[in-house]
Amino acid sequence: MQTSLRGRDFISDLDFTKEEVETVLEVAWDLKKKRAMGLPHAYLRDKVLAMLFFFSSTRTRGSFEAGMAQLGGHAAFIESKTTQISHGDTETELGEIYGRYFDGIAIRHCDWGIGNRYLNLVAQASRAPILNMQCDVYHPHQCLADLMTIQEKKGKDLRGKKIVVSWAYAASYLKPISVPQSLILQMPRFGMDVTLAYPPEFPLMPEIVEQAKAQAEAAGTKFEIIDKADGMKESFEDADVVYAKSWGPLLTTTDPEEGKRLQDKYKDWIVNQDKMNVAKKDAIYMHPLPADRDIEVASDVLDGPQSVVFDQAENRLHAQKAVMALTMN
Repeated sequence: MQTSLRGRDFISDLDFTKEEVETVLEVAWDLKKKRAMGLPHAYLRDKVLAMLFFFSSTRTRGSFEAGMAQLGGHAAFIESKTTQISHGDTETELGEIYGRYFDGIAIRHCDWGIGNRYLNLVAQASRAPILNMQCDVYHPHQCLADLMTIQEKKGKDLRGKKIVVSWAYAASYLKPISVPQSLILQMPRFGMDVTLAYPPEFPLMPEIVEQAKAQAEAAGTKFEIIDKADGMKESFEDADVVYAKSWGPLLTTTDPEEGKRLQDKYKDWIVNQDKMNVAKKDAIYMHPLPADRDIEVASDVLDGPQSVVFDQAENRLHAQKAVMALTMN
């Protein structure tokens, strides 16, 4: 067990080593058990977390806020539009001042080309740890919950298990690419073979893909990319975990109208039972939510026996509590 996480930032998935992630998961399972048994675990009594949101949230705000209360502390919800950021407060002001007011600063900023840079600049000025609630590049706390859920369903030894990280069609908006990027970085470290599938216009950041390939090579796992217009069903073959969600074509266009036109070319990239039948019989379906029902995923899959999306959402609470307890205590 690694015990050197106090005061550490968690912005990128690779900010914590594999051994440190294992420590986080050990603590998360302990906190989940305590929560189930009604045992008090106020490890952050009198601690306060600032939650600064530039991007709307359901699960992220709820899980961080509830988690801090259960740990005996308080989470202050701060919507960026209610601050003086637009009137001159820079990342330096936020880091210097909030780092003195609060014991941790959690930030969600998903604007393309801006979010990750913002978090890192705040971190440079803050004496308190910075926790990434999602940026344009990474969604590390979601990925911790995903890993926790996969281990609960498939066992802690994941070597040889195949996870498909697939693009899926969505009509709502051009979604960030941070979830698939976190997944391909983290899962190889825990022995999983990764298949990344997307239409040709929807690649991930080349530098992230290269890092993921390096993680897979170091771990001795497989990493493949299927970037064909009709590659979704093929990618599901023999999968143990199907993780399919939409993301925007941000590397090929940042124009919303052009992005929507590209998305609309691939309306058949929907997760349905026909595609799930190509995966292993005991394969699980995962999605970080919200999902576009019957557009991104068929309701009979999302609500079906292979879906673990609500267990996955619950584990956001436990994984984030573990990170907060270890970094803010």
